[in-house]
Amino acid sequence: MGGLKKMNKMKRLILIFLIVLTSCAAPKKCCSQDIKKLFKFSTFYAAASGGTSLSDVDVFSVKNGLETSTVQTPFDYNLAFGIRKIARFGYENRANTFYDGTETSWSDAATIGKVSGLEFLFETDIKRQEGVKYIDQHHFIRYVGSWYILKGEYLQDGFADIEYFETSQRYRYKIGKLSLNIGAVQRMSEPYGYDPLAEWLLETGDIHYTYLALQEGYNVDVYNSIYTDPDGNVVATNPEIWEEVVIPNILSDYTEKKRNELDRKMQQSLVIGLDFYHYKKNFWMHTWANLMPWHYDDGSEYSYNNYKSNAWRYMDGKQWLDYSGGLIFGYKLNKHLGTFVEGKYNKYWNRRWYDFKFGMNYVIF
Repeated sequence: MGGLKKMNKMKRLILIFLIVLTSCAAPKKCCSQDIKKLFKFSTFYAAASGGTSLSDVDVFSVKNGLETSTVQTPFDYNLAFGIRKIARFGYENRANTFYDGTETSWSDAATIGKVSGLEFLFETDIKRQEGVKYIDQHHFIRYVGSWYILKGEYLQDGFADIEYFETSQRYRYKIGKLSLNIGAVQRMSEPYGYDPLAEWLLETGDIHYTYLALQEGYNVDVYNSIYTDPDGNVVATNPEIWEEVVIPNILSDYTEKKRNELDRKMQQSLVIGLDFYHYKKNFWMHTWANLMPWHYDDGSEYSYNNYKSNAWRYMDGKQWLDYSGGLIFGYKLNKHLGTFVEGKYNKYWNRRWYDFKFGMNYVIF
């Protein structure tokens, strides 16, 4: 319940910021536009897609005679809802008649779009993949001026286990097709520097997992090898199942519970970035990068500045490097042969998430 209240509070803050940025951050020319002009060229979409997941698996047991059970994985699905107003780059082709939300638009992660002015994206995906349910969200609104950039963004990636709200204000300097920027970024997220299991660690690196389980309401009958959960249900009848199956779930639930009890943290950082875009029909390159080399230490107990397990630390041991970037490259060597590389990479706190693809095309005739 506490985690839900914090999430609702974060969403209210996001909504307030987006309204303020839309109405006040842009020049007066943009503020005077009516709703029709604001949403001109934007696309609203709602779509559902699905497919077969993992095939059924037969599981055999001979403990009490031959027993067979079948593990079934429900079908995969994706429910997508969104609205976007983002100008397409020259290398982006609208192949489908309808926009269904399953398209991969890696250029959305770039700091600067193809055109100046106001652009936005609000998308939510409710998914089930291989029996696992999760939610992905990506919302952002940005205004790109001739010498400044304003942006607010909310990202939730279920697979990568990352969620944060980010705002940034940057000074922009153009050198031909290259755009450099520097400024400040504010990120609100759960305290990723907090490790709830640290207090249970022994000097050997092991964990008092039995004591932790007892504290969480589990009961252990060592003599009869009976292990029950807080509701009295038997969850294991031998030490192997207890240690290899039940304990990992207990540690996972405990970690999530303790993190949800804490307030979201605000991280103030310096950001330096660049964007480069070049397009011709036979050759194009679009790349962007953002580096955060310095982060304000507010001295709080759960600040990531105190996190000890980061290999990229430098200076006084309380600074680290966060970064993100992307590359979209295409080259048609001749009318038959072409090659491409596309991808993006993100590293925030102790979380990494990325996508990439590369290959070649050869037209025979």
